[in-house]
Amino acid sequence: MTQREIFFRHLGLPSFNPIGLEIEKAEGIYLYDTNGKEYIDLVSGISVSNTGHRHPHVILAIKEQLDKYLYLNVYGEFIQSAQVMLAEKLVSFLPEGLSSVYLVNSGSEAVEGALKLAKRFTGRTEIIAFQNAYHGSTQGALSILGNEYLKNAFRPLLPDIKFLEFNKLNDLQRISARTACVVAETIQAEAGIILPEQGYLEELRKRCTDMGALLVIDDVQMGFGRTGCMFSFEHYNFIPDILILAKAMGAGMPIGAFISSKQVMDTLAFAPELGHITTFGGHPVSCAASLAGIEVLTSGNLINEAALKGKVLHDNIVIHRSVAEIRMKGLAMGVQIKHPEKRILLTERMLDNGIIIDWFLFKPNTFRIAPPLTITMDEIELCCTLILKSLDEI
Repeated sequence: MTQREIFFRHLGLPSFNPIGLEIEKAEGIYLYDTNGKEYIDLVSGISVSNTGHRHPHVILAIKEQLDKYLYLNVYGEFIQSAQVMLAEKLVSFLPEGLSSVYLVNSGSEAVEGALKLAKRFTGRTEIIAFQNAYHGSTQGALSILGNEYLKNAFRPLLPDIKFLEFNKLNDLQRISARTACVVAETIQAEAGIILPEQGYLEELRKRCTDMGALLVIDDVQMGFGRTGCMFSFEHYNFIPDILILAKAMGAGMPIGAFISSKQVMDTLAFAPELGHITTFGGHPVSCAASLAGIEVLTSGNLINEAALKGKVLHDNIVIHRSVAEIRMKGLAMGVQIKHPEKRILLTERMLDNGIIIDWFLFKPNTFRIAPPLTITMDEIELCCTLILKSLDEI
């Protein structure tokens, strides 16, 4: 059997309609299939490859860790240098109240840990999330997913969940003294890049504080320079109680984290002890890659250049007659087209022209542009040419 036949026969798949490209290698912003065709990765594996594919500094860090050790013991039992150094580096970018890092395997697990932590610390059960928000597909994360269609088949899920409408100030009054936490994105990603209105997040922060509820910010997609700051909440005048990270955190390796104050985090260590346990969380190879990825992002101007690079993409694409609107922050862009019935055809034309895009879960008329932050201005100009060519062809 061919690789393609084995893929469809023996791999469990999340849908019957995957893109199905057979990729042989990747480098920088490019993917190469088995025929040698070159594709520009304009989605970074859904905001994962912020440092590009196989960045030399990240590869070197992985190799150096491989020469020391791989897995040793369950998370939190042994002092491992890669974990310690990563935690120290992360908190160096964060406000004083975010000083304790719990390392896990993925964004979904980080969400699960954050939900447990909020319930444990507050002694409350009510959790509030937002319509059209995506936080993962495990049971707890699915419970706070703001789309009924994607979760109805898996009920019953967590009880005592409420949903608010993002940017609707009146809805904030539903946060009460029963609320353990409110889970929000600073910028709603899968809703098609929905930005917070002026002052909205500050009011959300104030209401949580007044009610004694923890504010949990999911920065899984928008973290690590994607928006032009290391973390997206830095654009706005507030500090979360718990911060959730993953995706680009690993520079291509699997890792996630939830971060809070030491006072809050320590409640997972007693009554009961082992309040959250992870076997492979904070794997030393992933930690080494993460630390190297952060060094790549912060050693030059990649984060500061995100806004300018995004503007160049925006200004070239928004003028096309097929484009209705572009919503963006840095290099996180949602391009809304006027004729959503042509989305499949557009995806095909993009692939033919060597461009990989995808479509937001809760905004099917909008495609994602989120290239590696390492993309150069020359590569951006090439992208604009190919995107406009593809739009012309539909």
